[in-house]
Amino acid sequence: MLALLSLLQARRDWPGPLLAERLDTSERTVRRDVQRLRELGYPILAVKGPDGGYRLEAGAELPPLLFDDEQAVALAVALQSAAGTGAGIGEAAARALSTVRQVMPARLRHRIDALRVTAVERAGSGANPQVDTEVLVAVGAAVHAREVLRFDYVPAHSARDGEPRRVQPHHLVTWGGRWYLVAWDLDRDDWRTFRVDRIAPRTPTGPRFTPRALPGGDVADFVTEKFMGSAGWPCRGEVILDLPAAAVSRFAHDGVVEELGPERCRLVLGSWSWVGLAATIGRYDADVEVVGPPELAEAFARLARRFEVAGRAAE
Repeated sequence: MLALLSLLQARRDWPGPLLAERLDTSERTVRRDVQRLRELGYPILAVKGPDGGYRLEAGAELPPLLFDDEQAVALAVALQSAAGTGAGIGEAAARALSTVRQVMPARLRHRIDALRVTAVERAGSGANPQVDTEVLVAVGAAVHAREVLRFDYVPAHSARDGEPRRVQPHHLVTWGGRWYLVAWDLDRDDWRTFRVDRIAPRTPTGPRFTPRALPGGDVADFVTEKFMGSAGWPCRGEVILDLPAAAVSRFAHDGVVEELGPERCRLVLGSWSWVGLAATIGRYDADVEVVGPPELAEAFARLARRFEVAGRAAE
């Protein structure tokens, strides 16, 4: 259906047989998909003629975005809370919410208009500087492309101009509400972590490289040991959450968050007990995939049994 819509937008009239040929399908399937697009609100006209055909009405407005009530509320909360992520996207998120709102059905517009969320940084995090969105994008792109990153870096408590650095970027992570780059420093021949808010990328990036193995083989262990020492928490576990890294990092405190995709991240967190750790992770209200260790999975199962009993008692 998306391919059909793309073709209809590309030229004025499309004979039915030609559409079927371009889509590698039957004319019957084309007629069925045209009808489905009409049901979604796309104004597709039937064109009379020897072959028959279709035309997407010029100047027509696209139909409203299709969100259910829960999705609309989640979208409004996420975008209004974006100012507290430390990613410097508060203004852009507000504009995005305004844009999306315009193409929502009136009923859902009223719902999100009634929902106003004020993002407040947690106590003690007010000193965390905002990271420029363009810097995050540039650093993340270099990590993904495995390209040497050149940048000027201003060390902590320094009034000097930025120092030129050349690194092989490996991971973009958050710790305590701040963004860090884990990289191999080519000039110092060692692993380093860099505060992203102190990075000023240079262009162009350098050549591609073959990634080195991190000490210990795990970025979460590497970052945790750097900031907390080898002792850390007595219970540490790793999970994958179906949430953006920026949303999770605001509440991860001393946990390590690694972005795996737009709506997915890895979280490594510690606690004094396995059940306490499972309960802490459960507050994110998202699907959880336990990577390890087995004690954490057992703690989730124990909590599930307790909550099931509590739910039956309340009936």
